[in-house]
Amino acid sequence: MSNQSDSVPHRGRVIAVMPAYNAASTLERTISDIPEGSVDEILLVDDCSSDNTVEVAKNLGLTVIQHERNTGYGGNQKTCYRYALDAGADYVVMIHPDYQYDSRVVPVAIELIRLGICDVILGSRIRTRAEALEGGMPFYKYIANRALTIIENMALGQNLGDFHSGFRAYRREVLEKIPFEKNSDDFVFDSQFLAQAVQFGFKLSDIPVPVRYFEEASSINFKRSSRYGLLTLGVLFQYWGNRIGIWKSDVFSDNKQSLVD
Repeated sequence: MSNQSDSVPHRGRVIAVMPAYNAASTLERTISDIPEGSVDEILLVDDCSSDNTVEVAKNLGLTVIQHERNTGYGGNQKTCYRYALDAGADYVVMIHPDYQYDSRVVPVAIELIRLGICDVILGSRIRTRAEALEGGMPFYKYIANRALTIIENMALGQNLGDFHSGFRAYRREVLEKIPFEKNSDDFVFDSQFLAQAVQFGFKLSDIPVPVRYFEEASSINFKRSSRYGLLTLGVLFQYWGNRIGIWKSDVFSDNKQSLVD
């Protein structure tokens, strides 16, 4: 089962990418919610899952890339975006395949970018506090998300509802410009990417995306969440250090050559 369609050249090529780790039990539900004809190709990058994620993805007709070693969440996204650029994507939407985010909003996100309203769209899980908590978001994660998002909005001059969403859509030029290969291979990749998007002058916005927390949905524990929060604050210090010229960082450089090359 696949929601891929024939490419429509004048509307641009849309590729959905899914960084996956042990997503076999939720993948089909995530795919089935993507509106028919809204994407031209769906890529799943498997980061050495211990379940049958790859088999399920192939049976659904997805394009599949298997990592030979676990590279981490950020490393997985790097593979996703390299493939999307090489495959000629004009628009890229990243969706976690754990059925936590409602993928019915894919065409809405892409259309806002097509219209030139913005360059980056995030799915906001927090339209209201009650809705987020009723969706199963742990209370400590809600508090941490609110605190970090307020700080990030202030530091980056934005007005986003949720800086830490696993649903994101991009115009091709965003991935071409941002040196994402230099970013962390861990979860803080997402925070770095958004700070880079601001640094390079792209327009960011968000749309409400209902969220579902349940046993099979991926989530990082309290210890890793705390580390992620501290690293995100570090990204903001790095951004401002680079902006005022006291701490120049390659992460915010126009040079896309990877530091590890």
